[in-house]
Formats: sequence, C-alpha cells, structure tokens
Amino acid sequence: METKNYIGIDYHKKYTQITVVNARGEIQLEKRVLSEKEDLQRVFRQIKGPKEAVMEATYSWDKLYNILEEEVDRLILAHPLKVKAIASAKIKNDKIDSKVLAQLLRADLIPEAYIPSQETRLKKNILRQRMFFVRLRTMLKNRVHSLVDRNNVPGEELKLFSDLFGKKGKEYLRNLEFSDKSEKILLHEQLNVYEVIEERIKLSDKLIEDIASKDERVARLRSIPGIGKFFSVLILYEIDNVARFTEPRKLFSYAGLVPSLYSSGEKSYNGKLTREGNRYLRWACIEAVVPAISSSLRLKMHYEKVKLRNGANAAKVAVARKILELVWIILKKKCRYEERTKINKVESKAA
Repeated sequence: METKNYIGIDYHKKYTQITVVNARGEIQLEKRVLSEKEDLQRVFRQIKGPKEAVMEATYSWDKLYNILEEEVDRLILAHPLKVKAIASAKIKNDKIDSKVLAQLLRADLIPEAYIPSQETRLKKNILRQRMFFVRLRTMLKNRVHSLVDRNNVPGEELKLFSDLFGKKGKEYLRNLEFSDKSEKILLHEQLNVYEVIEERIKLSDKLIEDIASKDERVARLRSIPGIGKFFSVLILYEIDNVARFTEPRKLFSYAGLVPSLYSSGEKSYNGKLTREGNRYLRWACIEAVVPAISSSLRLKMHYEKVKLRNGANAAKVAVARKILELVWIILKKKCRYEERTKINKVESKAA
C-alpha cells in the first residue's frame, strides 16, 4: 500500500515553496519552484502515491487552486489567521511556512477556509470589478469638483443642474473657460476618463442584470430596505452558501461588522470594527444604511436610538448589522421582507 503524502504549499507570485512529508512526519521533498502552471504540475506529478495538499487563502489563491485541484486527491484551503494562531513562530520564512502547513495537515489540524465554486468566484470577480469602477467614478467626480472650485466657478451656476455629470452638465463643464489653459485641459481629460468609466459600468450592469434575472434569491433580497439590484447580487455571492453561518452573529463576524474587544484585568471594552473579514460585504451593508433609514421607519427608529446613545458612526454600523441580519433570515427561510409599521414589528411572508 502506497504511503500518503502530505504537502504544504507556501505560494507567492513568482515562487512557490513545496514541502512533502509522509505519515510519520518525515520530510520526503523540499522544493522551491516558479509559480507557473507547467513547473508546478511537473513537481506534483513526480510525487508518487496519494496526495493531500494545503495552501493558505492568501492573495490570488484561486490561481494556484485551479492549477492544482486536478493534481491531488484532496486540496485544502487554510484560513491564514487561524493557522497563525495555531502555529506562530519567531523565525519565519517560506520553507518553514510550507513545512508547518504540511505537518498540520498530517495531524489534521488545518482550520479550513470556505471555497466557493469556480462559477461563484467568476461572478464575484464581475461584481468586484464593478465596485472598482464605481470608486474610480467617485474619485473623478471629486477631482472635477475640486478643479471647478479652485477656479472660482460660481456655485449658483452648478446648482442649475440636477446632475452635473449628466448630458447637459458635462456640456456646461466642457464649455467653461479658465484663465490658465492647462486647467481646461485637465478638466477635459478628467471628463474623458469619466465617460470611459461610465461605459464600463454600463457593460458591467448588463452582466449583473443577467446574473440577477436567473436567481430568485436576488428578488427576495431586494425586498430589504436599502438593498437595490447591485447590492442584492453582490451580497448574495459574497455570502454564497448561507448555511455555513448557523446564526447572524457569525455572519457579522465574517463581514467584519463586529467591534474589537480589549480586556485588562476585570475590565473589558469594545473598540472600533475589527476590519477583518469580507470587506466587500461590509462595504455593501454600510452603503445600504442611508437608503435603508430613508425608506424604513423601523430601521430609522433603530438608527436614531443608537445615535442618541453612542453617536452617528455607531448607529450606522448598528443598522448595517440589522440589514445583514435580515439578509440571513431571508436567505435561510426563503422569504421576503415586509414591514408593518403599525405594530412596529418586522414580519416576513413566504415568497
């Protein structure tokens, strides 16, 4: 009977460190290879016998995962923070990291990270790119506002346009004259880039529309105050399988919407958000707060209550958690959100 191989992989953009140990923990192979598909496949195909491998969920992990998934009997994605908590070392390098991963795998001590399907990963890339374009658009808007402000363009004129970046607003901006010609060149360059970004956002929206139309869960999530078409799709695919969260608090933690905890002696107090977790999900929930409290009396009352006690920032986070709790309930129960303000209670009905 062939001995099982336990393989620890420390992956980086240019190089990958591989350590192979047997069932007794004895090192069979230590090798540093280029992080190219052919080089990695060549090394793994030279390893004889059953193969289990582990790699950390670091930046661009899915590239390596896609390469090696077919080369081993089992490929595990390790949670990097939990691995660090289990096996921290004062001396740290790639060789040590891959060796530690291999030994933890052999001992069945790997804290596994969730692996979404390849289809889900591809959809998430589309959604995240759309977010990137929106941020670029916001940056460009801010730069245009800054430019017209430093050139003393009358604010009363700008207020004539309901949307300064609509068709008439952009035409007005392009016809502005400045004492320094270089400022006009800068303005035109910014508007040109803005229009390119707008076009990319529209193309992304078509892809998102196609995703949304094929998933009934999107319609359910859109019933939540503050959750529009884009947020509903983004939230859905960032969570993916809601069954992995047995209670809303675990979903809050995954989204990084829980405060950090400081303890000293018998005293404990909460600090700022941990910022660990899924930043895309956290961003969507935070951004949904303003439209949510504008359209939901219940969420507005919750916001005002927390704001009175702890301030506006804490109130915004509290409502973001409430929105995420509603997401958890709706995905779990396959229902829609319905607010009944007369009894100040949120009810849900079957979709």
